[in-house]
Amino acid sequence: MPKKKKKPAEFRFYEIPQDESVLALMGSKWIQVYGENIDNMHFHNLLEIGYCHYGDGDLVIEDDLYRFGAGMISCIPANFLHVTRSDAGVRAFWEYLYIDPENLLRQWGKSAQEIRQILDAVGKRSFFIKLEESPAIATLIRTIFDEMQCAGAHYRECVRGVVYALLFEIARFNDREAGQSVGKSISLQLESAIEYVDKNYPNDFKIADLANECHMSETHFRRIFQEKMNMTPVEYVNFVRVRKACELIDKTDISMEDVAEKVGFVTPSTFNRNFRRIIGTSPYQWKKRPDNHEGKLLEYKISALKGW
Repeated sequence: MPKKKKKPAEFRFYEIPQDESVLALMGSKWIQVYGENIDNMHFHNLLEIGYCHYGDGDLVIEDDLYRFGAGMISCIPANFLHVTRSDAGVRAFWEYLYIDPENLLRQWGKSAQEIRQILDAVGKRSFFIKLEESPAIATLIRTIFDEMQCAGAHYRECVRGVVYALLFEIARFNDREAGQSVGKSISLQLESAIEYVDKNYPNDFKIADLANECHMSETHFRRIFQEKMNMTPVEYVNFVRVRKACELIDKTDISMEDVAEKVGFVTPSTFNRNFRRIIGTSPYQWKKRPDNHEGKLLEYKISALKGW
């Protein structure tokens, strides 16, 4: 009997806006029938927290299916496969927060050991709960949305403090609750390689080095990476380098040749070719865009389905 072909997974990359500590997706745009014409599951590069105002349907995380409804909260760490599907014809209203826990903890001056302990606690499991199961988490989430919506004086500082508190509340909830947890299949197998790329993207390294980080043979690693990420390891490395290049282009005035060198591309031509393939425009055109970077990357929602 032929082996059932797996559906492709979509990698959605989100960037937290400059000077903010969280990306908030909120408002009437997110009132919709979720999951229409979508067969594949997806995963993110950031911690995703969802708040359901109303609507009914299914939330699928890895191999587990949950019923969602008004007043429910989802907390899904980076690299967990999931998808939200409304019941047929039902418009639901979700709002989302995306957080980079490691970057936030660094900003607060936590030591490497403290950061690792908190990240392990926050990222060990996903959970899907009713508000009354954790009033503290619910209150912190609603406070962040309120502050982001009003954008009053000093709201960024207020949000930063509340997000910081939310991370610790999530860590405490995960440590305290036995509950139902969801397997971290992608992260368990590939997290070491993903972290290695994030730290070493400016340097010259081989795919064998990534395989060694995951304690796999190179052949096995390439197969698992392609299967889980729906892109090759080389494509992922180039994606990370281009993302870092976007940051440098937006935040500095250095030459494109220097940008290419700083993010790990050996030649400017290789940099230009990969940048155009992934972003859809040249680095120079990107630089001239008035609405470049944050909004642009969010619009692209860079995905393995785009056929790189």
